Amino acid sequence: QVQLVESGGGLVQAGGSLRLACAASGRTFRLAMGWFRQAPGKEREFVATITWRGDTTSYADSVKGRFTISGDNNKNTVYLQMNNLKPEDTAVYYCAARIDSIASSGRSYNYWGQGTQVTVSS
Repeated sequence: QVQLVESGGGLVQAGGSLRLACAASGRTFRLAMGWFRQAPGKEREFVATITWRGDTTSYADSVKGRFTISGDNNKNTVYLQMNNLKPEDTAVYYCAARIDSIASSGRSYNYWGQGTQVTVSS
């Protein structure tokens, strides 16, 4: 089993930055980590993912060049640095984990955090 706890959400003005963190515990060996988000009235969507080695990442087109996913294996923590935030980035952000390879489909992930709210004001 894997437990995931997100932190770092909040309220920020457009153009600002936030860094989300996701701490993993339990069976953390060879986990691929992903970030997803869900805005009110919309379906959950993929944001970014990273391999357990940190050597491969993938991003949704909507966040490329603005968001950066990274990991610290010593701390079993994955981060999502979000720069130049836009009002359309407002959502609940979820951390997710799966064994081995990265994936952009939420259905491929076995473990989920409780989510953290990010609100971007215009």
